[in-house]
Amino acid sequence: MTTVPSPCNNHCKIDPHNGYCRGCYRSLPEITSWSVMTDEEKLAVYAHISERRPK
Repeated sequence: MTTVPSPCNNHCKIDPHNGYCRGCYRSLPEITSWSVMTDEEKLAVYAHISERRPK
């Protein structure tokens, strides 16, 4: 069972300039491998998301 929820908010569109989803700010590899990531890996992705999200 997963304890770290997906950051997906159903606004899925990859920004061609930076390669991140405009809704959740994950890269395609992060999106596609989310279901097999450990909670530790998912938390690391969340750390990157906060850096990628516009201020």
